[in-house]
Amino acid sequence: MVMVMVEKSLLFLLLFFNFHFTFRVLALSPDGLSLLSLKSAVDQSPDSSVFSDWNENDSTPCQWSGISCMNVSGDSRVVGIALSGKNLRGYIPSELGSLVYLRRLNLHNNNLYGSIPEQLFNATSLHSLFLYSNNLSGPFPPSICNIPRLQNLDLSNNSLAGPVPDELRNCKQLQRLILARNQFDGEIPSGVWSGMDNLVQLDLSSNDFSGSIPEDLGELKTLSGTLNLSFNHLSGKIPKTLGDLPVTVSFDLRSNNLSGSIPQTGSFANQGPTAFLNNPELCGFPLQKSCENSERGSPGNPDSKPSYITPRKGLSAGLIILISAADAAGVAFIGLVIVYVYWRRKDSSNGCSCTSKRKFGGNQKDGLCNFPCMNGNDKNEESEMEEPENSDRSREEGGLVAVDKGFTFELDELLRASAYVLGKSGLGIVYKVVLGNGIPVAVRRLGEGGEQRYKEFAAEVQAIGRVKHPNIVKLRAYYWAPDEKLLISDFISNGNLASALRGKNGQPSSSLSWSTRLRITKGTARGLAYLHECSPRKFVHGDIKPSNILLDNDFHPHISDFGLNRLISITGNNPSSSGGLIGGAFSYLKSVQTDRTNNYCAPEARAPGGRPTQKWDVYSFGVMVLELLTGKSPELSPNTSTSLEIPDLVRWVRKGFEEAKPLSDLVDPALLQEVHAKKEVLAVFHVALACTESDPEVRPRMKTVSESFDRIGS
Repeated sequence: MVMVMVEKSLLFLLLFFNFHFTFRVLALSPDGLSLLSLKSAVDQSPDSSVFSDWNENDSTPCQWSGISCMNVSGDSRVVGIALSGKNLRGYIPSELGSLVYLRRLNLHNNNLYGSIPEQLFNATSLHSLFLYSNNLSGPFPPSICNIPRLQNLDLSNNSLAGPVPDELRNCKQLQRLILARNQFDGEIPSGVWSGMDNLVQLDLSSNDFSGSIPEDLGELKTLSGTLNLSFNHLSGKIPKTLGDLPVTVSFDLRSNNLSGSIPQTGSFANQGPTAFLNNPELCGFPLQKSCENSERGSPGNPDSKPSYITPRKGLSAGLIILISAADAAGVAFIGLVIVYVYWRRKDSSNGCSCTSKRKFGGNQKDGLCNFPCMNGNDKNEESEMEEPENSDRSREEGGLVAVDKGFTFELDELLRASAYVLGKSGLGIVYKVVLGNGIPVAVRRLGEGGEQRYKEFAAEVQAIGRVKHPNIVKLRAYYWAPDEKLLISDFISNGNLASALRGKNGQPSSSLSWSTRLRITKGTARGLAYLHECSPRKFVHGDIKPSNILLDNDFHPHISDFGLNRLISITGNNPSSSGGLIGGAFSYLKSVQTDRTNNYCAPEARAPGGRPTQKWDVYSFGVMVLELLTGKSPELSPNTSTSLEIPDLVRWVRKGFEEAKPLSDLVDPALLQEVHAKKEVLAVFHVALACTESDPEVRPRMKTVSESFDRIGS
């Protein structure tokens, strides 16, 4: 009897523990159970904290690190996995394919190995798959294009091999295809590109592709940036159809086995020699190798005829040959010098003033460098748009689009971050948002309209995002949805020039020394000259004034708000009032009164119906410099009048010079003690007065203004 009771007790305990364990496991949602397969597939060291909060006792995985969820029919479903750069070593489990609402899978920059499981593509909601910089091997999965809305596919920097299948033609929604630095071989498939109406980026570089370049690559009408086929084994002639690509597309065909003459039609006219280097059999412009010389010198050309030199009397044949060789060497040397100087100047043009590279979230000093970059558009390849959502469905749901590769966080992180209202005006509400890594960004909320103008909006943002200069606020990303439009940019931490000059309460400030004011003047001139001469669109700012010049902790200036009025008009807001700035801080604290006259405007800008010009900007900049010099504001409020406000500051300064008033009567009293700067102050006055000439044709270009300021001081 005792044995029977013991057996029953043991059976009861066993049933109890089995039931208890089953209940606890079943408490986790199916999405959570699928995610646990990833945790199991990764080799975890004892000190690993990546999955420390992935607890199977939770009812939902939505609070786990790297996991994003969305409410679907009352249930929280997993829509994003972001575990990039976590040094994960393991494989990709096939169970992730059961996450039917998964939209973004970011596992890049890890040590994942093995092949990409076919079952992963059962997650048919995927639109962004980022697996680059791992150790993945195996073939390109043909079923990857079974995902109907796949937009972004980056498998670069792995060990994937074999051919790219023709099934690629089924990826109709693809916007970015990046397969660089793998071991793909065979021919680049032809007949698949004409149907890719949304493809904006294609990078097949550093593989083992062979054969000819497909003709139908020229049908990628939405392509932008660089078509990169470099470092492969491609052969044959360059198809003329590539000339049909948009003129903004750059080619990178380096280090192949291409031959023949470079076509001279369409987009080919915009390419430099770098695009075609290390193809020994290529000839023609822009290379220095003439196709005529190539054909004449080819031993296999039956049409080539021997040329004879009839020696002139008194010269031996040997001497003539020596002279000819010397001439050829001299011409070659001169050609090399010209090419060297050209590329040095081109490299210089992509230097400090035009293509500054800043780490996201950091400040960079602009230095005392010259303003180059006057020989064409800046085609800097820093932008990497990781999360564009360009299809109709994505427009309905909304998507975060990064326009800079340093911008790596997810939309969910942005929406969960701490936010502080900096101010609001007709140009939208602006927030300071502190991300999880402690980096602040400025987020401007635009209007709710413009649903039918997405492409126009995106094109404007792309143009703004391509502007990279140390004295211009950097746009990092944007968000588009029918009920929400956001611009995300660098947060500039030290307010604006207006506050620095007059203080937050409008009273004069003596905190700006002459060296600081000269630094602000030079930096602003460089940035504005870059917008005019070097930016992709050669922008006109249209509203230069101190409140639009943001300052960092070292008082280096950053121009903000260029191109913003156009975006506001697309989204349906009223851009007539001025207020907050992209990327600023204290400039938002109070909106400007709508009845105040903007006395920074050029005289011709005050006439109704006028279209902004670069000479408008030159005048406004000149007024701003006069304010820096005098400490007096041209913005006269209708409710107040003080000795610090001069409605016509330009006329007041000109009258002072005409009447030969002492400099102490004109200059800011805070600068009077810096007598050593008298010559520099006078020189800056003369440049500012040239900028504020009433006749716009007499005003100098900002390039000239910037160069003039760079010659002042040290």
